Amino acid sequence: MAPRRVGRRRGRAWVALALLGFVLIGAGVIWRRAAGIAQAREVRALEQQRLQLQAERAQLESDIRTLSSRSMLVPIAERRLGMHIPSDTQVVIIPRIIPAP
Repeated sequence: MAPRRVGRRRGRAWVALALLGFVLIGAGVIWRRAAGIAQAREVRALEQQRLQLQAERAQLESDIRTLSSRSMLVPIAERRLGMHIPSDTQVVIIPRIIPAP
């Protein structure tokens, strides 16, 4: 009978090892999914931040175009620098001199 008991214990050990392996693999799968979900949340947050920054950039570019337009710059140049748009008699066209070869 002794050899039979040893055989049962070996069988139980294999079953225990198989169950332990199953639990470890299950824990690994659960950990991997949890890590994947956390990364997906982070990616979503970064995507939202990227979209917000793109919207802010578009707004800033629009502001630059508006503020650098002639209708905005002329009054500032007239007020701060004393500049004005010249009349036709004030415009002098200088001919271009082409050097001889």
